[in-house]
Amino acid sequence: FAEFVFLLAEKWHLDQLARYQAVELLERFMIKQVEQISKCSRENVVSHGQGQGSSRSSLKDQIYDTFVLRLVSCVQLASKLSLHYNIVNSDTALKFLQSLKYSYTKQELLESELAVLKTLHFQINVSTPLAYVELLLEVLGHNGCLLPAKPLHQMCMQLLDFFYLTRDTIYDTLLKIAIDNSTPSSLQVAKFLTVKEDFMLLAVGIISTSVFILNPGHWKQVVEHLNCITGITSQSILEFSYAVLDQILGSTTP
Repeated sequence: FAEFVFLLAEKWHLDQLARYQAVELLERFMIKQVEQISKCSRENVVSHGQGQGSSRSSLKDQIYDTFVLRLVSCVQLASKLSLHYNIVNSDTALKFLQSLKYSYTKQELLESELAVLKTLHFQINVSTPLAYVELLLEVLGHNGCLLPAKPLHQMCMQLLDFFYLTRDTIYDTLLKIAIDNSTPSSLQVAKFLTVKEDFMLLAVGIISTSVFILNPGHWKQVVEHLNCITGITSQSILEFSYAVLDQILGSTTP
């Protein structure tokens, strides 16, 4: 769904922060929905009742039927959070939905935004990897990073977009590297969730890979700086960079 969000954000001329926030909001919302389905399943096992099973099925159908509407709501909310003048209003959102042959009303659109807000307990000002990347780039600049700031920032943004579009494959590669095994167990996959939630690791990986692409000669120095700044080991940074480059080019390692 990240590609759908990015295309919609581009159509509505939203900045990068807004589109990353929209992806994070939608992902968090969907996780809550899946948790609710799992809860219904557990209750069904306990009760052995037909009603609970139909309730679970109904919830799944509702999630499927309203997915595009919820996605649009997340983009709308993100546009309001990004302090950008180009807020996506109801008319714009409805026009887009109508172009996809949906016949939602303004009231349903407002109710959808409220549904997302309530599901996320109104905690929607979520952090994104972009904030970590830009903070680390600023610190690197103060520490005398020899690479020009603008090209490095631009490359980081391109790689961050690429990461969002291919992150499942990248994390799958990273997990296999970390455990040195091509068939991770379910327990290893579960434990790896904390790595997926580590935006600082993601940020140093994106910066490291960007430096390697732009100027491999400075890569080792920048990795050492990133290690000193964040405490993330050079090995972990290297492995993340490999996973990204492997997705871009095939088997290419720093």
